[in-house]
Amino acid sequence: MKLTRTLLSMASGLVSLSAAFVTHAEVFWQDNSLTLLHGRDYKVNYSLSTDDTTRSVVTFEHASGHSWGDLFLFSDYLSSSDDSSELYTEIAPRVSLGKLSGNELSLGPVKDVLLAGQVELGNMDDPDHLTATGPHFTNKLAGVGFDLAVPGFNYFQANVYHRNNDDAADNEQLTLAWALPFSLGSADFLYDGFMDWASASRDAHPSFNVTSQLKWDLGSYWGQPKSLYAGIEYVHWDDKFGIEDGTFGVDSNERNVNLLVKYHF
Repeated sequence: MKLTRTLLSMASGLVSLSAAFVTHAEVFWQDNSLTLLHGRDYKVNYSLSTDDTTRSVVTFEHASGHSWGDLFLFSDYLSSSDDSSELYTEIAPRVSLGKLSGNELSLGPVKDVLLAGQVELGNMDDPDHLTATGPHFTNKLAGVGFDLAVPGFNYFQANVYHRNNDDAADNEQLTLAWALPFSLGSADFLYDGFMDWASASRDAHPSFNVTSQLKWDLGSYWGQPKSLYAGIEYVHWDDKFGIEDGTFGVDSNERNVNLLVKYHF
């Protein structure tokens, strides 16, 4: 389809353009972090013969704001109790129409409008072809993003994408992301996370994922706030990976609590 090819070219172009901008544009801020997580209720085993419900995860994250827009990327390395593994990466640049045009595009709660792109890179053990994605995939997303002014939040974003999936039929996705700081007495906390809703396609069920983290700012106790956090991550994922719950006898509705430690540098 012409629209699919156009959006695919747009996603690839945004990633390439952002990579070029990074070396020449002004960097307003950036943050890097490493997170260690451990949980026991993961759903969708990597094969029909393994029990991968207990997993440990190492996550690297980078976020930055530039004179052209912003960039977020992360990479997860997951290892299970049955020695299965997965490496999953997302690279998500957004180009600000307000910054590039020099015009303020705010209207009501909307602070800015952006061209949004995303590339998903996946490598996982999937010998029984349980997932709609396949064991190795490169998915490309393109669409439009909005920065929203929500009282009390550090940021609140909404992005709407068309997904060009490598090993599955194309579909659409809505993504929300947020960060809400708050204090209880002398203790500082951060509640942040994302919501992904992916529409159905001819070979995948609609999927709904809310993953959020509640973190206690330990660094504030020795004069380095926002440097070290401890807390929990909760995952509420319906029809994980687009697998309708119960298909092949697979429970794909995940309700998972992870313990976490996160270090920013």
